[in-house]
Parts: sequence; C-alpha cells; structure tokens
Amino acid sequence: MKIIFYLLIFMFIITVWSMWHEKQRKKKLRIQLKKEWGKIPEQEYTTEKLESLKAFYLSMQDDRYDIDDITWNDLDMDYIFMYINNTQSSIGEEYLYALLRKPCFSKEELNERNRLIKFFSQNEQKRIYLQSALKGIGKLSQISVYKYINQLNQLTPQSNLPHYIMALGLVLSFGLLFVYPSYGGMLVLLFFINNVYQYYRQKAKIENYLTVFAYILRLLDSTKEIDKLDIKEIEKYTDALKRDRDAFKNFKRGAAIVTSKNVTGSIFDSIIDYARMFFHLDLIKFNSMLNILKNHRDDLNRIFINVGFLDSMIAVASFRETLDYYCEPELTKVGKPSLSITDLYHPLLEDPVPNSISETQSVLLTGSNASGKSTFIKTLAINAILSQTVFTSISRRYRASYFIIFSSMALRDNILSNESYYIVEIKSLKRILDHINDDVPMLCFVDEVLRGTNTLERIAASSRILYALAKQNALVYAATHDIELTHILESNYSNYHFQEHIVNNKILFDYKLYQGRAVSKNAIKLLGMLGYSRYIINEAEKAAENFQRTGEWSRIP
Repeated sequence: MKIIFYLLIFMFIITVWSMWHEKQRKKKLRIQLKKEWGKIPEQEYTTEKLESLKAFYLSMQDDRYDIDDITWNDLDMDYIFMYINNTQSSIGEEYLYALLRKPCFSKEELNERNRLIKFFSQNEQKRIYLQSALKGIGKLSQISVYKYINQLNQLTPQSNLPHYIMALGLVLSFGLLFVYPSYGGMLVLLFFINNVYQYYRQKAKIENYLTVFAYILRLLDSTKEIDKLDIKEIEKYTDALKRDRDAFKNFKRGAAIVTSKNVTGSIFDSIIDYARMFFHLDLIKFNSMLNILKNHRDDLNRIFINVGFLDSMIAVASFRETLDYYCEPELTKVGKPSLSITDLYHPLLEDPVPNSISETQSVLLTGSNASGKSTFIKTLAINAILSQTVFTSISRRYRASYFIIFSSMALRDNILSNESYYIVEIKSLKRILDHINDDVPMLCFVDEVLRGTNTLERIAASSRILYALAKQNALVYAATHDIELTHILESNYSNYHFQEHIVNNKILFDYKLYQGRAVSKNAIKLLGMLGYSRYIINEAEKAAENFQRTGEWSRIP
C-alpha cells in the first residue's frame, strides 16, 4: 500500500509540475510575442527555404494577372516578403508569399483583409493568444507543407503484411529461445538485423511525410486552441476550421506512435523508439493515417487556407507598426488609368527621401546614374503591389486604378540559353506587350530601354516600343539616359527628372523628383573630378556642343 501511495504522490507532483511548467512556457511565449511585435523579423532563409515557400502559390498561379518571376526579382520582392514575414507557422508564411504575388481586384476582399489587420493591431491580448496558438504549429525549415499535403495522392499505401510477418517472426523467435536456445538466439539475431534494416530502408522513403504528419497533428491541435479562444471577430474562420477538423478524428487516434520523438531522453521514450524499430509500429500506423489524409485532402487544404490567412494578416498588422507612416489605398475601376501618390518611400532604405507624383499619362524619368531613377520606379511598383495585396501603401496618400503590374529592369545575359543581353531585353518587353488587355489596366516599369544595342537603333526602337505601350491600356514609368526620347515622346509621356549638384569637387544627390527633362550636363565634369586630363575634358565638351548645334558628330582627325 505504501508503494502505491508514494507512487500516487509522485504522479501528483509530476502532474502539478508539468502544469506549472506549461503555464510558465506560455507566459514566456506571450512576452516574446509582445516583444517581437512591430519589429523586423529575424529569420534565416536558405535557397531551399525560399524555394519551398513557392509551392502554395504555384498551385494557383495565374500568368495573366500575377506578379511574374521577372517583376518579382526586379523589385527584390523576396526581401519585402522577409520584412513582412512575422508569421508564426509555415502555413502562414506560404500563404503570405502567395498573397504578395497575387494582386487583388476585389474591393470586398481587400476590405476584409484590412478589417482583420486593423483588428489585430488594436486588440493586443486577443492577438497574442491567437499568435500563441499559431506558434504551436511551428515552422519547417526546408519542406513545403502544402506541397507534401498535395503529393499524398501520389503515394500508394503499402501492405502492412510484411511488417506483421517481421514483427510476429521476432516474437516467435523469442519464444523459441526457451525451447531451443541456440536456434532461438540465431533467429532473434537475424530478425533484429532484418527488422532494423527494413525499418530504416522503408522509413527513408517517407521521412518527409512523417515530418508533415507530425505537423498536421500540431495544426489540428492548434485549430482546437484557436476555437477555444472564442474571438467573435474571426468567428467565420474558426467555424470553418471546426467543421473541417472534425473529419480527422480517426487520424489522431494512436498517432503518437508515428510522430513522437525521443526529445526528453526518458527511458520510456527510448523503449518506444526501439519498439518502432523492431516491430515497425509507426510504419504500420502511417499507412492507415495516409488513407485518411488522402480521403480528406480538400478539408485539409481549407484548414491550410484559413489558418494561413489569419497568420498572414497578423504579420501585415505587425509590418504596419514598423513603418514611419502608411495609408490605406484608394482604388478605383472607373476612369482613365491613373496613379497619384504623396510622399512615398522605400521600406528597405535606412534614410529614404519621400517623393510625390500624380499622373494619368505615362512618364519618362531622366537623370544621371545613382540619382534615384531606378529606386523611385521600384518604390512605385512595390507600393502598387502592397496596395493591392495587403491594402497598405507606404505613403501619405495613394489613389490609383486597379492594375496588373509588370516590369523590365534588372536583366542580364542568359548564358545557359546563349542569349545576349539585347535578346533578353526584347523578350522581356514583348511579354509586357503581350499581357496588356482591355479588362484591367497595366502599370509597367522599364529601366533603360534597350541598353543592349547601339544608340541609333536603341532610340528608334525604344521610342516605338514605349509609344506602343502608352497608347494601349497601360500606364508606363520608364527611366532613360536618352534625352532624345523625351522630345520624341513628348506628346505621349510626361517628363520628370532627378538631378545632382557638384560642390567642392563632390557630387551630391538630393534624390528629389522634379518636373521636366534633365538639363544638367555633369557627366563630362565628373571626368575632371576623377583626375582625367584637361585635354580630354575640353575636347569632349567641344564635341558635345558641336553635336547639339549641328546634330552630327565631328570626326576626330
């Protein structure tokens, strides 16, 4: 009796200690989440990680309206995603990535996103409790949850008969030890070796799926936690989660044998690990769990979407807190394509200079290298994307049409396909022309049109391409060094420029946008600042003046 009494006391102490420990863990987690709110997330991204994030997006990719790979890379949108990605789960970050690549054209949908973002910003306690539940799902380092969920149909459940035979053989071998010790010992050794070998051989094939199964179990547990929070403002989503979660009751029964790992180092966990190896308990259970998931994949995908949406909206709410200022966009589907933005800035720049512009006509930007042209058009494009995805413009006011958004900026030679820079350029521009449609206006950004060819053909071809873009259902922002284009396209493009000043042999940029074409001629002066001879500088200035006067270049004798 004493032993039983002491055992009960011990179990009581362990239970109380576990409850206290869990309470402390949750308390620390809430403090941590509060501390991370409104901060730039700290997370490492490998190439494999970034690749895995794309799976959910690729499942619903729309080449007509989405942010394509060229535009995404031109604008360094991976870094914008990382800046916003204060999600707590892999599901949340996969959903957020997809969201940023799919501009939305529905006012109702954008208003719903904004409603949740504002709710999470204004209700700290409810948000933190919801984040705690999402944190319980966690993040996987290099595996796409969505990809593996939707690859389940490719897996054929294996017969459990071989596993039963191997397990039974080991048990009978142990029995034989008591009758014929020598034969029994030999068979026990053979079955040990065979069972362990076959175990790791079979497990290697499904290792990632086992990881995802464990993740799905955490997901189902977390949806139950979210339901218990009873947050009225997200009731539509929690009700849907509850309906879909009910389909997985049988999936959870006995699932611990598949997913639990020996992380505590206890004797009991070690015994379970050996039992799995020798008797293939987790492999047998895996097959029955696989059948359930295959039959309820649609339910699981709906859970993925609802949880991902909530998690990503919390991340956007945190992102807004990191900004010096932002506004909710004013978007319209009526009238001529237009863009009007006040004091926009780039979120990744340490000390950005705000700029404003309001146009219903396409724009040519001129100015010297490093004056701010490329940064400005990138900032415009990023603002357009964020406005139509997370309903947040990094400006004081943003009024614009709904746009599809394309760019042709950071191009390079394609060595693998043996394509020159010029070929890559004209293909990139052609894809923009091909995507212009009458249904949704295009906002497109071009940096240095056709820089990969000679001056004569560049100006002739680029002027006609830019004209073709501007006369259709598109608003174009193009940066160029070719002042000739500002005259050729004067009837179709508004002219703006960035400028620099040379003070005490130093070049200074103010990064401010000015109306009109660039008028400064500092390129030759810069030669002197870098120590070029006075002869070269004087001759260059004479040649430039002569060309401006006659329209022809003089021959060098």
